[in-house]
Amino acid sequence: MKKIYTTLLGLILALAYVQPVLAEGAGIEWDILNEEVVKYYQAGNYPKAVEYAQEALQIAEENVGAEHPDVATSLNNLALLYKTQGNYSKAEPLYKRSLEILENALGAEHPDVARSLNNLAVLYETQGNYSKAEPLYKRSLEISENALGAEHPDVARSLNNLAVLYKTQGNYSKAEPLYKRALEINEKVFGAEHPDVATSLNNLANLYETQGNYSKAESLYKRSLEISENALGAEHPDVATSLNNLALLYNNQGNYSKTEPLYKRSLAIRENALGAEHPDVATSLNNLAVLYNTQGNYSKAEPLYKRSLEIRENTLGAEHPAVATSLNNLAVLYKTQGNYSKAEPLYKRSLAIRENALGVEHPDVAASLNNLAGLYSTQDNYSKAEPLYKRALKILKKTLGANHPNMAIVMESLASLYRKTNRDSKAEKLEALVQQIREINN
Repeated sequence: MKKIYTTLLGLILALAYVQPVLAEGAGIEWDILNEEVVKYYQAGNYPKAVEYAQEALQIAEENVGAEHPDVATSLNNLALLYKTQGNYSKAEPLYKRSLEILENALGAEHPDVARSLNNLAVLYETQGNYSKAEPLYKRSLEISENALGAEHPDVARSLNNLAVLYKTQGNYSKAEPLYKRALEINEKVFGAEHPDVATSLNNLANLYETQGNYSKAESLYKRSLEISENALGAEHPDVATSLNNLALLYNNQGNYSKTEPLYKRSLAIRENALGAEHPDVATSLNNLAVLYNTQGNYSKAEPLYKRSLEIRENTLGAEHPAVATSLNNLAVLYKTQGNYSKAEPLYKRSLAIRENALGVEHPDVAASLNNLAGLYSTQDNYSKAEPLYKRALKILKKTLGANHPNMAIVMESLASLYRKTNRDSKAEKLEALVQQIREINN
């Protein structure tokens, strides 16, 4: 039974940002508060960053009025922090108000409006609302091209983010040329050895990896890593990200002897640079645990999963989607060990968090449904498993499309269920569709 693991891979996608802008208008106190926001954000102390961001917003409104661009900056920063914590219902109205202020104050075609549109689009993409995200990304790209020129780094960012959206939807033919154009812009503007070039190489490599083109992916990941090490130093967090992504590639190829030392080095860098309780450390712990779980080394995997879960709950809150990921993966471990009574409540809690945080039609919800169904199917509880598989398929078809690779994963599981319950004709139809999807994506 194949599982949909929704591990956080720490890819450098340059999706959203805190604007550490020391702009005139709101005053020196506002500037200082913004510096504190950035400091605590980078340290992974999001509750403290929120405190300073709220204070900065209040100061900006008092000093320059509710419709000033500096207020829009504070709204954006606070929205990003809420989004990072998984509090999307709080983030959305702040992003929208920030966008409205900038449109009114600067005009609808200003580059800052493009950046605001980008950040709102990222929020919608995170929630799986791709139909809302795509037009915002496209408008952001158009504004940036018109205002800044076709070779500006902001254009590269917009191209990258639109490519990420298409990749997520399984539309690889649309994603690849956008990634390549973003890479070309970054190389031309910054030079071949710039960290932004490393980011573009990383993202293009991830696309090739997803398509199973491991040889292309490996060379790009290695070049990205080399650039990051040379430009930023061997102990920089971005180097840890590159190491993590290269390790993931080797893991997917079953080359575990290459995978483990890269994950361990990535973890050590993050602990030293960011502190032992940073969310990125939790990501490294989770990924290393996935490796040990894959190898059947459950005694090594379990404490890493638990420590990752604890960090995420403490830094992000108990209802964050990353917590759902940790719960899901720990449940996978218990299921693999045959400890179904421990696995079921974790799968259920993971599903509930994802439904509440992301919405009932998000692809991650489909992953949780698939995994819970797999647990029931293993226990021969087919009446519980079947409707979960069907709901997962409905979500994936709506959000990712009928030919997405994840559709094949769930269909294959449902076909197996049909075989076990003597419904061979239904199984055969699904198996034919699985074959068709895999041919399309190869």
